[in-house]
Amino acid sequence: MNNELLSVVDENDCVIDTCARHIIHATGLRHRAVHILVFNEQGQLFLQKRSLKKDLNGGLWDTSAAGHVDAGEDYDVSAGREIEEELGISAMHPLQPLFKLPATAAIGMEFIQVYRCIHNGPFNLAADEIDEGGWFSVAEIAERIASDDQLLTETFKAIWRQFEVLAA
Repeated sequence: MNNELLSVVDENDCVIDTCARHIIHATGLRHRAVHILVFNEQGQLFLQKRSLKKDLNGGLWDTSAAGHVDAGEDYDVSAGREIEEELGISAMHPLQPLFKLPATAAIGMEFIQVYRCIHNGPFNLAADEIDEGGWFSVAEIAERIASDDQLLTETFKAIWRQFEVLAA
């Protein structure tokens, strides 16, 4: 994982360099990530509880699937790869781009492209990435975000707040 090469990007999300993931995180360089919101046909959102083995946000609840955009990869390819690696959903499953968050310190200096898809499960959770997962109603998530639930990642909170703005 520490040998993972990522693109370093400028304030306009243009690639300016390639660097190892651990250096990017240690020095706060801008880079790219994807997050996927997987809803079922009943409108519930699947959240993953990040593995305690993860170096960032271990044990916290996060979006359905997420990951860095590797060097030389684009957002769409990365999203398909991440949802397949983490949840076992075929990359052929349609992902709908929703919005992109700008890179800020609050979300780890990541430009985050957010996607949505509909899938009822079952999932094949990546054991090294995810400790557990579950379905949550939109109302329950909104309540947890409003109360600043510390068991949710800050990135998920930022994504959900933007999602609510667009859904209104």
